Amino acid sequence: MEAHAVRKYIRSSPRKLRRVVNAVRGQTVAEAMQALHFLPHAATRPVELVIRSAVHNLMDRYQNERFNDDSLVIREIRVDNGPVLKRFRPAPRGRAHPYRKRLSHVRVVVSVLSDA
Repeated sequence: MEAHAVRKYIRSSPRKLRRVVNAVRGQTVAEAMQALHFLPHAATRPVELVIRSAVHNLMDRYQNERFNDDSLVIREIRVDNGPVLKRFRPAPRGRAHPYRKRLSHVRVVVSVLSDA
C-alpha cells in the first residue's frame, strides 16, 4: 500500500530544499517529522506539509485499514526544478543585474513498512 503527494511551485530553490529532503529520506514518517521539527532551515515547513499530505492521501485511499505511525515509511522523496522567475535589479551607470528566483516541486511516496 502506498500513496503519493506533490507540492508544486514552492518559493525556495531546489538546492536548499534538497538539504532538508536528504536528511529525512528513507526514514519512518514519525522519525522524519521529529527531525524536521529540529532542523534550522526554513525549507522544512513545505517538506513537512507534503509528507503530511502523502500520509493523509494514504489514509483516505485505504479507509478500512489502520495505520501506525511507525509502520509508515518515506519510500521516495524527490525535489525537482520548477520554473525560474527572471527579475532585474538596478545597477550603477544605468545597467541592470539579473536575478533568478528559482521554484521547486517536491514529490513524496509513502508506503506501509510491510510492503517496502
